[in-house]
Amino acid sequence: MMAYIMHFYKKFSVLLGLMCWLLTAVAAESSLSVDYAALELKEDAYVLNAAFSASFDEVIEEAIKKGVPLTFVIEFQIVEPRKYWFDDEVVTISKTVDLNYHALTRQYLVTRDGHQKSFESLSEARLELAQVKDWKVVSKNQLEKNSRYQAAILMRLDKSTLPKAIQVDSISTDEWNLVSAVYRWPIKELK
Repeated sequence: MMAYIMHFYKKFSVLLGLMCWLLTAVAAESSLSVDYAALELKEDAYVLNAAFSASFDEVIEEAIKKGVPLTFVIEFQIVEPRKYWFDDEVVTISKTVDLNYHALTRQYLVTRDGHQKSFESLSEARLELAQVKDWKVVSKNQLEKNSRYQAAILMRLDKSTLPKAIQVDSISTDEWNLVSAVYRWPIKELK
């Protein structure tokens, strides 16, 4: 009986160790996701506020530290859903946010809308990269009061701006395929 228990314990501990290793491997992957997004009316336009979660694996972090600049694209769209036909596109816009490392000053730089901010650590730079604040996306007169609209947002790494060697590598691996899922929500209470 004791031998059976020890045999079961050994198999269980190996299985538990394997599961922990797999969870660690999954947690170490790079990812982008949308935490929240909301539209707010300010003066004569709707502005977008959103937050993303961004995590990078060792390969991407090492590339950043070696000076590889990363360009992220935030894409936003408003459509008017149609029942029997394609949705009517009201607005589709995008903006870029750049992340790079300046070796001379040992700072991470986040560039958005021509403004650059510097950070001591990559985690601080990632937090800034993942925030969208007061982005004017549509004027008030483009949306009608009694219509239903749906908004959508996503964030992705623009692989076309990577150095050619990494672009070639990104074809065969998923490490550089950073794209969030599309986050959709209905636009309510138009004023």
